Amino acid sequence: MRALLVDPKVSLPIDVRSSPSLGLAYLAAMSEQRGDEVRLLDMQVEDTSLQEVVAKHPPAVAGITATTIQIESAWQVARELRRLTDARIILGGSHPTVLPDESVQRPEVDIVVRGEGELTWVELCDHIEQGKALDSVLGITYEQDGDVVHNPDRPGVKEVDSLPFPAYHLYRMEHYSNLQPTLDHIEGPSYPILSSRGCPYRCNYCSQILPRGWRARSPESVVSEWRWLVKDLGAAEIGVLDDSFNIDRQRALDICDLIIAEGLNHVPWIMINGIRANLADEELLGRMREAGCIRTAFGVESGNQRILDTVIHKQLTLDQVRAAFKAAKAVGMETIGFFIIGLPGETEETMEDTIRFACELDPIVANFSMATPFPGTKMYDQVLENGRLLVHDWHEFAFFENKAQFETDEMPAELVQRKWREAYRRFYLRPHRVARTLLRSRTWLELPRTLRVAWKTVVSS
Repeated sequence: MRALLVDPKVSLPIDVRSSPSLGLAYLAAMSEQRGDEVRLLDMQVEDTSLQEVVAKHPPAVAGITATTIQIESAWQVARELRRLTDARIILGGSHPTVLPDESVQRPEVDIVVRGEGELTWVELCDHIEQGKALDSVLGITYEQDGDVVHNPDRPGVKEVDSLPFPAYHLYRMEHYSNLQPTLDHIEGPSYPILSSRGCPYRCNYCSQILPRGWRARSPESVVSEWRWLVKDLGAAEIGVLDDSFNIDRQRALDICDLIIAEGLNHVPWIMINGIRANLADEELLGRMREAGCIRTAFGVESGNQRILDTVIHKQLTLDQVRAAFKAAKAVGMETIGFFIIGLPGETEETMEDTIRFACELDPIVANFSMATPFPGTKMYDQVLENGRLLVHDWHEFAFFENKAQFETDEMPAELVQRKWREAYRRFYLRPHRVARTLLRSRTWLELPRTLRVAWKTVVSS
């Protein structure tokens, strides 16, 4: 059976696509394992029209992935596919998972896949190919006789070692930059890898669509894929996408030891989404550095302990964050800090605490985002109950933009936007930061882009 998988285009201030969608790469691998002929279209980097793709590869099923800021684009893709083909059109991803009725009631959408998609996709394709009823397929939503039907949820993949390696051969890798292009210039392809799924924590802003919990691949499985990326695909850089890489400290150490033992540590790697600061010590970070990890991120979020405890429920202390940054710097690892401005319940003083804490930690990159209440999060419910949404279309939920998405009587949007701009100015315009930035070779290569983003995020009001 022919299958088409689409990653819709989304407009962001960041004008590069660093790596292919790992989620679609897994789906494609499962589909090929089933025996399907798969075409994968990443509309963020490919200019090929849907009409041309369908003409050359007429699909029986078409799967479209969508985050919240992609969903409107995904519906547009679905409408065009409906015009071009009789394929069953299936939506999945974080946004359709939490709001399945919204998508499945649209005439261009046949089925919504909720949660992890690999096993559901394979079973769904089996049923479609054989003309069987959908009532036994777990994890899907569809319409039947005018009613919306939600089949029971599908449990997450328990044996994550059993999944095939992602189908990167279906991507045009030359279209992607390296994983953090403003910091590095990598000659050769960059690949993401996922060594675990899920997270045992549940912060109020997190749009994690999986049930609370953590499922880890074995060190041997992870390093088997690592070896394949380096030796077979020629990876020049690897980015670990885990939400919670270091939950099991010994597993993380074992992965590093295997990378070192196999001589794979000459390829640099980075922690894209970061690691838990309260579980990061100098021994672990030192082993990661020896294994080739050059940079990690930490989700700090706030510099105020009350906000961390009672608003975010981060289960993290400021002193644990300080210790993690100190340990990373001690072993020669670069750091990135993620910070959020304008969380529910914040005041000007708590936002000020976050700015001061970011300057104290002094990571190589401080990423300040304005709090974004994605649907399905506790923050979204808090805002609907105690505040006012200021955005009306899903694409406006892009937290890269320079406007607040909500406000409360105690925390007006103007205050949040002012403190956000102030955070960037005060962090990056310190004299030693300016000097450090000017000494990095990437600064000059990325100068035009940097100026565009700086004008949009710091200068513009």
